[in-house]
Amino acid sequence: QVQLVESGGGLVQAGGSLRLSCAASGRAISSSSMGWFRQAPGKEREFVAAIMSNRVTRDYADSVKGRFTISRDNAKNTVYLQMNSLKPEDTAAYYCAARNFPATSRAKSEYPYWGQGTQVTVSS
Repeated sequence: QVQLVESGGGLVQAGGSLRLSCAASGRAISSSSMGWFRQAPGKEREFVAAIMSNRVTRDYADSVKGRFTISRDNAKNTVYLQMNSLKPEDTAAYYCAARNFPATSRAKSEYPYWGQGTQVTVSS
């Protein structure tokens, strides 16, 4: 079992930046791919970014490509999401997720482990 705890959310003005962290416990995540998803009120949870266990291969949703960067520190069992040039439409609860395979996936159903989420609010 893997427990995931997100942190770093908050209120920021449009154009600002935030860095989300996801701390894992229970077992090492070095062989797991990790993902970030988000869910705005009244909308489906959607894929944001994912990183392979090799720390090199990354995947991004088109809506965040060029603005967000996912990274991981396997020694710290932690995954990060650096969010720059934030827009009001980025407002959502952001969730970290872990997958039992090294390759990335955009499908929510491929991730058995989820954190509780951290709220990001971007004001215009």
